[in-house]
Amino acid sequence: MEKVADWLQKRSIISPERVALVNGTTNEKILYRTLYSRAAKWAEYMKMKGIQKEDRIALISKNHPVCFELLFACSLVGAVFVPLNWRLSSTEITSLMKDSEPEMILYQAEFEGLVRRLPLPLQAMKLESIVDDVYGRKGLSEPMRMDKDDPWVMIYTGGTTGKSKGVVLSYRSIMANSINTVLSWNLTEEDSTITYLPTFHTGGLNALSLPLLMIGGKVVTAERFDPVQSVDMLNGHGCTIVLMVPTMYHGLMDSDEFKAASFPKMKVFLSGGAPCPGKVYDVFKAKGIQFKEGYGLTEAGPNNFYIDPGRMKKGSVGKAMMFNEVKVVDDRGDCVGQGEVGELLLRGDHLFKEYWQMPEATSAVLMDGWLHTGDLAKVDAEGDYYIVGRKKDMIISGGENIYPQEIEHCLCEHPSISESAVVGIPHEKWGEVVTAFITLRKGKTVTSTQLKEHCLETLGAYKIPKHFYFIQSLPKTHVGKVNKTALLESIPTL
Repeated sequence: MEKVADWLQKRSIISPERVALVNGTTNEKILYRTLYSRAAKWAEYMKMKGIQKEDRIALISKNHPVCFELLFACSLVGAVFVPLNWRLSSTEITSLMKDSEPEMILYQAEFEGLVRRLPLPLQAMKLESIVDDVYGRKGLSEPMRMDKDDPWVMIYTGGTTGKSKGVVLSYRSIMANSINTVLSWNLTEEDSTITYLPTFHTGGLNALSLPLLMIGGKVVTAERFDPVQSVDMLNGHGCTIVLMVPTMYHGLMDSDEFKAASFPKMKVFLSGGAPCPGKVYDVFKAKGIQFKEGYGLTEAGPNNFYIDPGRMKKGSVGKAMMFNEVKVVDDRGDCVGQGEVGELLLRGDHLFKEYWQMPEATSAVLMDGWLHTGDLAKVDAEGDYYIVGRKKDMIISGGENIYPQEIEHCLCEHPSISESAVVGIPHEKWGEVVTAFITLRKGKTVTSTQLKEHCLETLGAYKIPKHFYFIQSLPKTHVGKVNKTALLESIPTL
């Protein structure tokens, strides 16, 4: 088996005095030599507590430097890092704990009440109570050498359409994603970011944080996103690149602070996690700020594409990155033609290892080395890819294939609309009918008739929503994606 290089230890030697992490709440700066030292101390603590190779270590914590200290500590003892979504109920977290069967759970003090309700016999440690003891220890003297295909992290999916799956990421997949991101996106040690996405999600851990730590850059951890505060934080920390989800961009663009601000060190704002409306592109273009949309999923990286930010190609996620392959296929598995829609398949070392204790689910999406994403895409004449939507979300009405994302983008171009979500509702005659859920911008009004007229300017008549529901807010998953299952369930009560 091929052994893993301890790249954080190497980075602590190469860049010992560079800042690795900044606590966005306290402004504490953690150097690379300190980060590795703390990881080694946590590893020694875990070993003292009897943690062995492939034992799971669960964490309930908001974004904080300790998340990364524990992540790297797990690699030194061979444990599997399992960050849990602290926004879930005790019943939901209990379900994930029963599934992952961790040997230890570490948690921030504010979640003590939640942890006390977990009916599981395991070592539960409050971080604030043990951190001084841990930092006072000597570091682990003999770290374990791991194989590249050994598990390192397990991240649970959102579970909006069924049971949450534990996505097992190996050292190979995490390192491949980081190397591919650094090279394809031209990241350097001079780059820095703020991690707003939660570190229990692949976007918080793997999109920018670990690639930047690998190259020697700076990562600022933020407990929460505030549109006004984010402007000062991005500029104050000299951020050059940042990833946020569309809901964050909506809040940011509406703030007076953003409208008045410039971002002199920012190379590019990235959007991921959900489709981004075209008007976001327009706002950034008007300010002369680079903006691009990405695509990823927990099972693949999450980074898969690169597009030159200066091109500002609306709606495109760009071309495949350096060390991964992409293709779009039809139902027979044959590659589709230019501009045709098919399922997106991905291949590369960045793919996940398996779904935890779910071999059938794993084999259903991993076939012949290709990950079948379940997402629909197309490619243009320049080789740039566009994500059309989820395969399961496609609407078939009167025999026509209709892609909700196209309609959502059109609706969001209307000045009165803040957000939209489009679903298919069963219909006896047409099979399904297009139905839209709408949230309005503050102080704005619009009628269903006006929205239909707006859509007819760019969409075929068969794509126009037959029903419009105006609601206060769209239900979201914990990572900001619209929960369409919840929308469908809400229709009888509206």
